[in-house]
Amino acid sequence: MNNKTFDGSDIFPNNSFVNEKNNISINDVDLNDLAEEFGTPLYVYDEETIINTINDFQNSFNSEIENSVISYSTKAFSNPYILNLLNDYGMSIDVVTGGELAVAKYVDFSAERINFHGNNKSIEELSEAVDYGINHITIDSFNEIENLKRICESKSIDQDIMIRVSPSIDPHTHLLTTTGILDSKFGFSIETGDAEKAIEKIMKIKSLNLQGLHFHLGSPIFELEPYSEAIDYVYKFASEMKKKYGFEMPEFSPGGGFAIGYLSEKKPLSIREYAKTICDSVKESCDKYGFDIPKITLEPGRALIGRSGVSIYRVGSIKNIPTVRNYVSVDGGMGDNIRPALYGSEYSVFSVSKINQKNHLIKSTVSGKFCESGDYLARDVMLPNPEINDLLVLPASGAYNLAMASNYNMQTRPAVVVIKDNKPILIRRRETYEDLLSTSTI
Repeated sequence: MNNKTFDGSDIFPNNSFVNEKNNISINDVDLNDLAEEFGTPLYVYDEETIINTINDFQNSFNSEIENSVISYSTKAFSNPYILNLLNDYGMSIDVVTGGELAVAKYVDFSAERINFHGNNKSIEELSEAVDYGINHITIDSFNEIENLKRICESKSIDQDIMIRVSPSIDPHTHLLTTTGILDSKFGFSIETGDAEKAIEKIMKIKSLNLQGLHFHLGSPIFELEPYSEAIDYVYKFASEMKKKYGFEMPEFSPGGGFAIGYLSEKKPLSIREYAKTICDSVKESCDKYGFDIPKITLEPGRALIGRSGVSIYRVGSIKNIPTVRNYVSVDGGMGDNIRPALYGSEYSVFSVSKINQKNHLIKSTVSGKFCESGDYLARDVMLPNPEINDLLVLPASGAYNLAMASNYNMQTRPAVVVIKDNKPILIRRRETYEDLLSTSTI
């Protein structure tokens, strides 16, 4: 065996290396073999990495505050196999649509470990959630208070709820993924007085049991200070609500937003660093404002699933414009990963079979096959002598890529496999043209 690590392996799934064939492998599974068996584009998840990350989150936060709950944000990637795995490990989840709830119901995910988020839940979605007996519904608007009140009263059910507040804290991330500032569609603003009005209203409704407050600053957050600032600010607000309305806070959620590494040169904080800062801030705020230590809920999405996944593409054409740009076009793109086009997100790109080639590196833009000039996966990355039929792999592809995938240009969406015990398991087949036409009528 000639297995060895490579530059950039720290952003791949655990135990990724170059095998004796000089191909990138995850555990003992050769990515070239996977592409040959399942085709490309292909998404590959490593179960061992997911489990290690689950354990890291649970151990890091529970060592700081015992009754910490780790709740996976299914919007990052919702799939029955993944939810079954999380259920087995005692994880909680949050959903934001009836569709995400349907996936949880499909695998009989424990109802008491589900929280329903979202800024515009329909009456039907709220009814489905109440009927399933989910643990919490996180209220996000005044209209939702009235809708949920009517639903619960009609069913003679008391429902535990949280309310989402906006602390007007800038997490210094991309504008389109910032959610905790004043100018946001999410949450009741503390600054404008809406959060107080919501609490005053809810405290008078017998069927709604207000358990605590939730906020989410945005993602990905590479800094610790925004969490500390927001936690203190929200607890100060909670203390004022306690004096005015008798509001207690047995539960509290500072959301998620934890960063992962997309580029080796931009390292994220460790989960333990996030846990230490967040939990210290909660304990300090409880002491400062006169609250008992609550049950805290953390909501990692990207940070739990992102590093476990990679995407594999095959090069189909190359266009060199001297002194301008070298385009390396692959068989996927914004249809399966819109993040670069939408947010300007950056990815590292590696050649599956040329990982050890250090010569003939060519600055290239990895472009997709879709009919948009903005369709690209990475700009100005160094690729070793790119050629047609090369396999390229993008690490840290586990979160939001597939969740935001589309059938633009009527392209079929990729297959997904999970590596378990050194063997690939197909957890979602590649779509077919028949799938594309299945909802249409003539």
